[in-house]
Amino acid sequence: MPKFFASLLVAAAVLLIGGCAAKPTVTQGDIDALTREIKRLGPDVAPEEAERAASIAYLYSLQLAREYEITDPPIIHNDKVLHGLRERGLCNDWTEDLLKRLNQENFRTLSLHWATSPPATFRIIHHTAVISRRGDTLYDGIILDPWRYGGTLYWSRPQADRRYDWRPRLEVRENQIRIQEAEAAAAVG
Repeated sequence: MPKFFASLLVAAAVLLIGGCAAKPTVTQGDIDALTREIKRLGPDVAPEEAERAASIAYLYSLQLAREYEITDPPIIHNDKVLHGLRERGLCNDWTEDLLKRLNQENFRTLSLHWATSPPATFRIIHHTAVISRRGDTLYDGIILDPWRYGGTLYWSRPQADRRYDWRPRLEVRENQIRIQEAEAAAAVG
């Protein structure tokens, strides 16, 4: 009997949390604000490229939310992907697809980066796209994170994002490998 009540409680919590997931939206004001921020990356950023990048970042995120069949908060959707109920929608899927789409634009004055935040809580790694002025690093750019709010684009400067510790993807990967090797050596020794 206690197992039944525990399962019922979990199901109720999932429905309650799932009911909180709003459909992603975007306004022209959202796109304009991101356009202004991309232009502020430097005087050599082409205004047309900034506008195009902002528009794609917002509108393609909405398209991906439909394609991924996002109906729940990100963590619940992740669980659906991991259990085979959805094909895509993990943060790395959003990052891969958004970067692929933005790269199709062949920007002359902008660069794109894959950023990763190493695991801090519950050993969860998070990935996102970053756009910067051509030649700058991800630390000089703007985070483009559609996963965080299920298709509603979140953006900010990496240093302003208090939720994650953004670093270059390969740096985090190499550090994770070193940690796994050290843990394996400690288990053997």
